[in-house]
Amino acid sequence: MMHLLTLCVAIGLDRVIGDPPALWSRLPHPVVLFGAAISALEKHLNTARFTPDGRRLNGVLSILLLLFVSVMGGAVLSWLFHFFGLAGFLFEAVVAAVFIAQKSLGDHVQAVARGLKRDGVEGGRLAVSMIVGRDPKTLDGPGVCRAAIESLSENFADGVVAPAFWYAIAGLPGLLAYKMLNTADSMIGHKNERYIDFGWASARLDDLANWPAARISALLIALAAWLRLGWDAGRMSLSAALRDHGLHRSPNSGWPEAAMAGALDLQLAGPRIYGGVPVSEPMMHAAGRGDADHRDITRGVEVFYAACDLLLALVLFTVLLASF
Repeated sequence: MMHLLTLCVAIGLDRVIGDPPALWSRLPHPVVLFGAAISALEKHLNTARFTPDGRRLNGVLSILLLLFVSVMGGAVLSWLFHFFGLAGFLFEAVVAAVFIAQKSLGDHVQAVARGLKRDGVEGGRLAVSMIVGRDPKTLDGPGVCRAAIESLSENFADGVVAPAFWYAIAGLPGLLAYKMLNTADSMIGHKNERYIDFGWASARLDDLANWPAARISALLIALAAWLRLGWDAGRMSLSAALRDHGLHRSPNSGWPEAAMAGALDLQLAGPRIYGGVPVSEPMMHAAGRGDADHRDITRGVEVFYAACDLLLALVLFTVLLASF
């Protein structure tokens, strides 16, 4: 029960404080350190002197080593915090909050809506370039809006629900291991010539680690849509998630994105361009509107925050059950 209460405090701290720029401009964020470790291994073990099979084996061994170090680091921190009583409880909640991305995600996505309102398409493109990998120059106004909403939905699953899930399951060792794995997938999990072999294990393990959170996040989005936008929005959200999740190239991202598409009655995904390479996918919730604008982003953020509230309520409910 104390473990889940720590998670509740962490979620609350992140919702109120988020990632203070003043702090992380002076100190390296832990995810930056994770990225440096991943880059160092990739630099030495993903070179042309290895065969494709050798690079794949190197990738497997690298991610296993990184996960082992993350688990051990989380275990040491938990052991140390145990000796500080209430202060240790608060220290652990702060550490856990660092790896949850409610406020920072909501702020970045809402900045896209503000950019569109203030500076038009160019303002939206500039803001959305901070959170998506696709080429912003290829996006018109509705495209900017869809990109922001898709990023909001996907990152709700792997930036909020998944960290909370793995902390609830395995404490700081589980949380740090998940964030290391998710960081590795974002860096080396791409299916291009450079990473197709070395990043294979990271991508597959990340798919496995995100499997529960993706489906939980879709349900939370549907419930949030019902609470914020009405019964029809909630029904369409759940229906779109169940019907269209498989249209996405990711086995997990389609769940929250399709749920948000139904909630807002918008077409999401579809053809887009990453690094000059076209990606052709069908639209999720193809019967929805295609003319998204900044108001849809704002509504999406409202649904997102309601879904975060439901996640906190779910953890609190579990605490109450555990207390009996």
